[in-house]
Amino acid sequence: MYNVLLVEDDKDIQGLNESLLKRNGYGVILAMNIAQARAIIKSNPPDIVVLDIILPDGSGLDFLHELRSPNSPDTNVPVLLLTALGESSDVVRGLKTGGDDYLSKPYDNSVFLARLQSLLRRTERVPKNLVKGVLTLDIISGRAFSEGTDLLLTQKEFAVLLLLIQNEGRVVSSPSIYENVWKRPQHGDKRTLESTISSLRKKIANSGFSITASRGNGYIFEKI
Repeated sequence: MYNVLLVEDDKDIQGLNESLLKRNGYGVILAMNIAQARAIIKSNPPDIVVLDIILPDGSGLDFLHELRSPNSPDTNVPVLLLTALGESSDVVRGLKTGGDDYLSKPYDNSVFLARLQSLLRRTERVPKNLVKGVLTLDIISGRAFSEGTDLLLTQKEFAVLLLLIQNEGRVVSSPSIYENVWKRPQHGDKRTLESTISSLRKKIANSGFSITASRGNGYIFEKI
């Protein structure tokens, strides 16, 4: 059974959604504000969060930004934004902040359930760990380990390492890394990536793998 965290301060909407979800086999955890949601995620991480944007103790988007932080206890939990803010600019802002989907009030219950099911199916297809020799990358927490020792990677270092491992033995161009990790074009900025690669090389130095530059075209993750 999947557990859904409903972060909603309108008691009527919260009650209706709680009943709907329970009738369809979901477990439901309720939060009326950000403080309650934060405590729940820390102590009892849900499988998915349904998050209102306008909450009594702050903006749901600010909380979403906090959730997507590498320091969050559940940074990759899927989030469905469910809000009365339905302008295109609101949708774009919600998705760019880290929302996985966006549904405006009022909404059809069948659409609501379908969106939840879609997000949960998507997370099921994502592997929880990627193992390469002595290296283990925890996809959910965004942490990497070498023989069980935490490499203490930054969020960007983890994303770069994951991308390179997924393309082991192939050159991944610098522009491609920028677009996949920094979500923007490179625009001639080489220092940011070079600094990240340099740090990664030091942290995986004893793993039996290396990150090699390929004639200025990009980088290759390969076995030593």
